[in-house]
Amino acid sequence: MSEAGTPGRLGVGVVGAGRVGAVLGSALRAVGHAVVGASGVSEASRERIATMLPGVPHLEVQEVVERAELVLLTVPDDALGDLVRGLAEVGAWQPGQIVLHTSGAHGTQVLAPARGAGAIPLAVHPAMTFTGTSLDLARLVGCSFAVTAPAPVLPIGQALVVEVGGEPVVLSEDVRPLYHAALAHGANHLVVLVEQAAQALAAAGVPAPGRVLAPLLTAALDGAVRHADTAAASALTGPVVRGDAGTVAAHVRELTALAVQEVEAADVVDSYRCLARAAARRSVASGRLGTGDAQRVLDVLEGPDPQEGGSWT
Repeated sequence: MSEAGTPGRLGVGVVGAGRVGAVLGSALRAVGHAVVGASGVSEASRERIATMLPGVPHLEVQEVVERAELVLLTVPDDALGDLVRGLAEVGAWQPGQIVLHTSGAHGTQVLAPARGAGAIPLAVHPAMTFTGTSLDLARLVGCSFAVTAPAPVLPIGQALVVEVGGEPVVLSEDVRPLYHAALAHGANHLVVLVEQAAQALAAAGVPAPGRVLAPLLTAALDGAVRHADTAAASALTGPVVRGDAGTVAAHVRELTALAVQEVEAADVVDSYRCLARAAARRSVASGRLGTGDAQRVLDVLEGPDPQEGGSWT
């Protein structure tokens, strides 16, 4: 690192050239770092190396690590600990080497075996969904990256994030699992919600559900994220926040019937009930829905399992 905090040009090794690794390797390469090697088991990973990192040799994991000054560990969360320990056992880690993993759920403790060999541990997680293509490179600009590291080396992680156009957000080790749970809940369950809504529209005879949903969901998401720092519930609309229990009852009836007709849509009514309860409670908390109206909504949302019901008393 220079005195100004700008990282020098590093030899980067990518371990796990999946959607994230190939893109981050390409982004670092674009700002002047040299990608010295990449590993990947699947044919898709090999294709990504050829496409996103042309000219970079496909190597075994240990060889990638031994060549690199900065090692990107972009492997599944559950594989990370065993990988780091295994490489320590064969003496692959080097003093002064930067070891950066991109797991959202882990901090730097999982890198302890590498740190024990003198490596610099960084946990840097981009809060973005990756396609593994060049489209992701533009999305890195302005993307938040959770950075966790020992205080003396924290600026290295922050500087690397800034280099690829991201915005570093410093997190402590103990909150990483909660942070990751929040992102997974928001992003992955949003995808499930969209698919469920599209299934119901298709069952209603709508020929292009995505086209119908796009403007509505885009507006709803825009409103929610704009108010996320204060009160996202203020962006709620629809029958729950209005206290229209009759409409909610009709929704439950129709979605229950859909579950009987189409096995693939059996989970839609359960999701509707769960999220409608949450919407009612948050609407009460924000002062937009009275407790009496909320109780009537909760009553019609009562499911077969009594503990899934709700009450304000």
